[in-house]
Amino acid sequence: MGFHIVKRDQCSLIRKCFLYVGAVAAALVMGGIVLLCLGVDPIAYYTRMFTMGTIGNRIAYKVFENYLKDFVPLALTAVALSLAFKMRFWNIGGEGQFILGAIAAAFVAFKLGPILPNAVALLCMCLCAMLAAGLYGVFAAALKVRFGTSETLMTLMLNYVALYFLTFIAEAKADWNFFLDPSSVRPVFASFAKIVSFPSILTIGKFSLNICVVFTLVIGVLMFIYQKYTKHGYEIAVVGDSAGTAHYAGMKVNTIVLRTVFLSACLIGLAAAFKVGTSGILSVSITNDVGWTGIIVAWLSQLNTAVIFIVSALICVLHYGSTVAAATFSQVDSSFANMLQGAILFMVLAADFYTRFQIVIDKKGGRSNG
Repeated sequence: MGFHIVKRDQCSLIRKCFLYVGAVAAALVMGGIVLLCLGVDPIAYYTRMFTMGTIGNRIAYKVFENYLKDFVPLALTAVALSLAFKMRFWNIGGEGQFILGAIAAAFVAFKLGPILPNAVALLCMCLCAMLAAGLYGVFAAALKVRFGTSETLMTLMLNYVALYFLTFIAEAKADWNFFLDPSSVRPVFASFAKIVSFPSILTIGKFSLNICVVFTLVIGVLMFIYQKYTKHGYEIAVVGDSAGTAHYAGMKVNTIVLRTVFLSACLIGLAAAFKVGTSGILSVSITNDVGWTGIIVAWLSQLNTAVIFIVSALICVLHYGSTVAAATFSQVDSSFANMLQGAILFMVLAADFYTRFQIVIDKKGGRSNG
């Protein structure tokens, strides 16, 4: 008796939904077992986590404002990464590109913020962050198309170059380093929140909606249209399916790769500008791991732009809610969210595999499908 794996002809939408929901439920059950082992009531913990502690909270509006500050960079970074992934260019450099974009945005904030109107300074921050991140990303793409280097390894290594550059800035207490607070004896990043910052455009009671949220949603719609209904989007799909076919069709594959990776990195830089322009300060942990989490979000969403926003929202609930729940349940560390996120990813990928393939078992010359 043996078995082999064959591709399924089709899988109904209802069955897919059932499998994916079941996969998430299974991951939550696994997390619940861990919580029970720690002596924590899973229902109480999950209630606290998924509501993010807003029930009975007088400052619940602040919870939503902080939640959106995490949602914006994650959703935009995941959309950006999905562009490159659809072309089968494995851009693992979201962290480094985000860091370069954040540094460029902060540079503009300190240098041009005091002399330019707020709107103009913010526009310059966004453009410079996009350019810095775009060039950093396209550098790896250029090595790929020219020398055939591994983009996975190259973008991964460039993450650490950017991280150590930011660490150097954070620790270099010198006259030239305007990023640091001169009044502090210890090296501490200076705040520019009073110089330039993204405004809120809507106030409901005490809740304020930052304009970056609206920009992110608009960019998501534009990216969906770009990939679905434009020539460039069609070229990305063709190159992703088969670079050889694209060459045969007369497409300039190298140009498409460079253009798409540059756009992908530019969007990550824009996400960094939104993050820095909202928080008003640099930090060594400015990325909040969105470069890594964005990869997970993109794959969980199967590179679908609309689904990316939904998954980003749920992942942010997971992270932010776990931090809130950890403050209530001292037995559970806030990193429980990372474990739960990994379990969800594993189970969803297993469900996705089952929707695409089936296991055929040979029994003494006969076959049985699984």
